Amino acid sequence: MNSNVISLVSIGAHPTSGRPRRAEQDARAVELGLQLAGEQLQVLHAGDVAEPALRAYLGMGLEQLHVLEQPPGADALPVLTQYLRDAGAQVVLTGSQAETGEGSGMLPFLLAENLGWPLVVGLAQVESLSDGVAHVLQALPRGQRRRLKVRLPFLATVDNAAPKPRQSAYGPARRGLLHADQVVVVEDELFTASSLQPAKPRPKRLKVIKAKSGADRMKAATAKASGGTGQVLKGVSPEAGAEAILKLLIEEGVVR
Repeated sequence: MNSNVISLVSIGAHPTSGRPRRAEQDARAVELGLQLAGEQLQVLHAGDVAEPALRAYLGMGLEQLHVLEQPPGADALPVLTQYLRDAGAQVVLTGSQAETGEGSGMLPFLLAENLGWPLVVGLAQVESLSDGVAHVLQALPRGQRRRLKVRLPFLATVDNAAPKPRQSAYGPARRGLLHADQVVVVEDELFTASSLQPAKPRPKRLKVIKAKSGADRMKAATAKASGGTGQVLKGVSPEAGAEAILKLLIEEGVVR
């Protein structure tokens, strides 16, 4: 099943501390690439070659990692498009969304559009590569899978249903080589002109009550109180009632 396989990686961020690390989905893309191409897998990153977190990918058993050296605020799309086109890649694997930076998830779609390749979203497994055609499994909601037939070359975003990445070993991480390639820097004007802030969880929507009369709406609204976790408030002060309502809204995730 060996072919010209390239895995794209980025710098991740620990969900609690925010410290740089290997990105979870990108590590799965490397794991899947190793299963397909073995030692001939190419791993590519566009950014700073001096970033220590890149060595976590080398610790997965890679001899080298190619870095298209770019400063912060540069547009990675043009240089990645040119590199992949010149490299003659047949399969390009990447995570669905970056953990740092814009994190818009648009890069795979824009890359596939520039290259004129088909894009597979939510890749779980590559079953075979032969005669210019790949048979793959696509992850669907609720654990379902869909078998697809796609022509080569193609680009795929790896789902969390893909094989879990192996641990990063310290020795190979230190011995591996970070190969820096000088490329033309294109400034991402949209990114540099924007301000970033941490994403906030969206509030949960309360249950939609479909009732025609006021009595039916009141009955539906108080139905939860008959359960084991609800409570009926009678003869309480306005302050106590407001406190109970606020507590419910916080529990439902409507307010924080």
